[in-house]
Amino acid sequence: MPDSDPLPTGPPAPSSPDAGNEPAEKKGARKWWPLAVAAIAVVAVLVLALQLFRPDAAPQVVEQPTQSSTPTPTPSKTLPPAPAVNYYEQAGPPAGSPLEPVEALSVKVSGELEGTSLPRGLTGISLEATDLGDEDLSSSNPTMVKLLTELDQPVLRFGGNAVDRRFFWTSSNEPVPGYPSSAAQPARPVGPADLSRLKTLLDATGARVSLTVDLGHYDPARAADMMKHATAILGDKLLSVTIGNEPNGFVYNGVRPDGYSLEKYLEELKAYAKAIYEVAPNVPIAGPGAYDQKWWQPFIDADIPQKKILTFHNYPLYSCDGTDPKGSPTMANLMSQLMHDRAADYQSAALKAGRDAGLETWLPETGIAACPGSNETSKTHASSLWTVDYALNAARLGVTQVGFHSSMLTCKGGPPMSVICSAGPYPQGNGVMSGRANFFGMSMVAGLGEGKFLKVDGKGGGLAYSYALQNPDGSTSVVIVNENNPETAAQVEATITLPDRPLTGTMSQMTGPSYAAQDSTMIDGALTEPKPIAERLTAPGFGYGETTQKIKLTAGTVTVLNYTY
Repeated sequence: MPDSDPLPTGPPAPSSPDAGNEPAEKKGARKWWPLAVAAIAVVAVLVLALQLFRPDAAPQVVEQPTQSSTPTPTPSKTLPPAPAVNYYEQAGPPAGSPLEPVEALSVKVSGELEGTSLPRGLTGISLEATDLGDEDLSSSNPTMVKLLTELDQPVLRFGGNAVDRRFFWTSSNEPVPGYPSSAAQPARPVGPADLSRLKTLLDATGARVSLTVDLGHYDPARAADMMKHATAILGDKLLSVTIGNEPNGFVYNGVRPDGYSLEKYLEELKAYAKAIYEVAPNVPIAGPGAYDQKWWQPFIDADIPQKKILTFHNYPLYSCDGTDPKGSPTMANLMSQLMHDRAADYQSAALKAGRDAGLETWLPETGIAACPGSNETSKTHASSLWTVDYALNAARLGVTQVGFHSSMLTCKGGPPMSVICSAGPYPQGNGVMSGRANFFGMSMVAGLGEGKFLKVDGKGGGLAYSYALQNPDGSTSVVIVNENNPETAAQVEATITLPDRPLTGTMSQMTGPSYAAQDSTMIDGALTEPKPIAERLTAPGFGYGETTQKIKLTAGTVTVLNYTY
């Protein structure tokens, strides 16, 4: 049978050795078989046609082949060619250092927010209330203008021990009462002209102000008169008023030796708040400005108008007589994990109290140690490292203002923990102001601008702390505070995992040769604020478009890495 012959549907006929001798009846059957097949086909076509043209015929559903559920892979973002860059030259360890190895540091930056922010002007300067009478607080003093500008709209807080002892507000030029006074700690009258002079400095720098009124000499009317003039003169530069400074200590330090108590404070607080509200109803009241946790909740519960801000004071190294070895102002305590954890625990307790009451929480007066005079931490590079970590961790937890207590007195002979000081002869100097090592730490924080804290998983690195910020322009800033000893510790190998592929990675770094070094802290190799981000050089080892970045960091440094995408 030729292959081209049509065959009926079905299996082919079996071959047989007798195929050439077919019986006659089978030959006849083969003659009518094609006719039968054709007839059947015609009938099938007619039946199908009847089905298609029936009015109630159901539509025919044709099943399509099932497609795979596996999504098509999205191609990775194509980056433009990497530009030519200049690399940052990081200071290395001192020559001849023993270089003890440090565990590698891993910093994984999440795209998820912490829920807290770094506000502009977080790091402010706390001064004595009597400093309001200092003529150097003026726009005509270029050194003060420079310092406050570097801190990017800081808060100047006026209070301290002076406010309840030797500060005298007068709007009518009354003579100062017989308050205790000395060349270094003078009793001073302060009046509207002083506030007007201060306003010129605020306008020139963008700084703002928080005031404290005298509670040591009970006089609600005088306090109200001060706030009446302050509101009129300072306007929106005035952020708050606090009634008294550390009233929890009045009975112990001789301010109110008449058995002063928490109950007496609350009674006087209400009288002051009522008098102030009558003449300055829009000024927020902050308080209690105490270093004793037991005073926080009574202030929160007090029925006073314009209660807006919970304030607390904190000096982590408080044991001036050495009765608590872990609280003594020693270098070993300052550069320790305990110092970091102790401060965080205290701040967290204040924040919980404030949040539960719906109040903003400030830390308007702080410093390394509550002890007067010098100690081994004073004026040192270690104090600048501590300042950065202390401020950033407070902000990450939710504190929105941190004031480092300071003085307008001279660098030589003046309070050693002050972040600023004057040149010239002790005690008042010549008004040429400069910043100490801890001021450079504040400047590093100010150079970050404002941003939202990102969640960070930091592991290893010895004594190192990591923070990350999502900036308003979408970039990421990673801050690594490397508190390992710069004289003995080797560079730490840091691996940073970013939430996206960076196109640029720039660097700024604060350095110092040793923990104890004085007047040697520098930023980007100079005694000045960090360079603007646009002028910063590329971090050594920057991997263009790589989510994982690696860099070696010298001990005793604060490094700010900024990544754009």
